[in-house]
Amino acid sequence: MKDFPDIFRTRFDDIVCEFILPARESKKVIILAAGAPGYPGGKDDLMHFLSKKGYWVFLPRYRGTWESDGKFLEFSPHEDLLHVMDKLSTGDFIDLWSGTSHQIENPEFYLIGGSFGGAAAILASRDPRVVKAATICGVVDWREQEEHSIESLEVMSTYVPAAFGQAYRNGPDVWKKLVIGDFYNPAWESESILGVKLLMMHNEDDRVVPIEISKKFAENVAATFVSFKQGGHRALGVVPEARYWNRIDKFFRTPR
Repeated sequence: MKDFPDIFRTRFDDIVCEFILPARESKKVIILAAGAPGYPGGKDDLMHFLSKKGYWVFLPRYRGTWESDGKFLEFSPHEDLLHVMDKLSTGDFIDLWSGTSHQIENPEFYLIGGSFGGAAAILASRDPRVVKAATICGVVDWREQEEHSIESLEVMSTYVPAAFGQAYRNGPDVWKKLVIGDFYNPAWESESILGVKLLMMHNEDDRVVPIEISKKFAENVAATFVSFKQGGHRALGVVPEARYWNRIDKFFRTPR
């Protein structure tokens, strides 16, 4: 019989979530908001890295994607992060493989979102339980995105069903829901964003999520904004790199 893996799985109602325990006793929790489309797993190195820094780490599958139930974008993905927070705040959760129960007393929540998941981290950061949030090349305005990005939502409506099959489950035009601008769109709700809780990092040569859109949004909400000359469009996988992590770590540690 193989040993239990140190990255486990749990379920919060419809949402399947990978998680890892911190390397030392801690009540600090990082919830990762992955990009899309793309495989949300394969982030073992990242989860181990954050565990060693003293965090519980949770990587949920958005409802309607991959192992989770539901329909993609029936609800705003940031609500999935809030649902995970609700469950972690009110009781124990179970490792589905071994049946072991875990509980985090008085969790402190931190969010990191990449690309598509950047919008989820920003919107969920409004919850008072969130201490800080960070984004990497995060989407902030789907309307501007559609006009200036090399990846149009029209293309996604054709590409995603063909390339990912049932990994993203909803009608073929679900991506076009984002173009309207009043759903899952931080720019639409910018007045409610607390910039003091938000670190935004972006690469100047990002052609998927142009830096100008993010920089303008950061200025509007008074968020901390950090730019890098090169790197293209990146997401969660780069968090362990020194130039990203050093800034995230400092920001998370600095009192508001």
